[in-house]
Amino acid sequence: MPGLFTIGYEATRIEAVVDTLRAAGVAMVIDVRAIAASRKPGFSKRQLAASLDAAGIAYVHLRGLGTPKAGRIAARAGRTAEMRAIFAAHLRTDPAQAALAEARHLAPTRPCCLLCFEADHEACHRLLVAEAVAAETRQPVTHLSVPPPDFFNN
Repeated sequence: MPGLFTIGYEATRIEAVVDTLRAAGVAMVIDVRAIAASRKPGFSKRQLAASLDAAGIAYVHLRGLGTPKAGRIAARAGRTAEMRAIFAAHLRTDPAQAALAEARHLAPTRPCCLLCFEADHEACHRLLVAEAVAAETRQPVTHLSVPPPDFFNN
């Protein structure tokens, strides 16, 4: 059975994320952001999907697995416990359960990676999504780290 991965793109560039995904053998990225838009170049939905496609990596956005606004605010403020509580409540909703079922269906079919913003998986809801998926699929979860951009070679 393929592994399940997670990745955050905070403090890095799209090229480094794609290189990390390819090196890990990821075949599909499951975007678990509520809003698949980003101020970081290359990470909005269309640009991200195009970069992944060029690298031979499939892309799917499961909006229902995104953190509600209150959870995003808590995460940005460093209130991880509050974010987790908000997301846990959200995960019990019908839209989240439908998206979770889709993730549980996709994850065992090929190496998949859950993508969100935060670099530290411990501070991100994608850890909770990974745990919920792996609880059913029994896949091992690997949290990928992306090297920060080289200061002199931006």
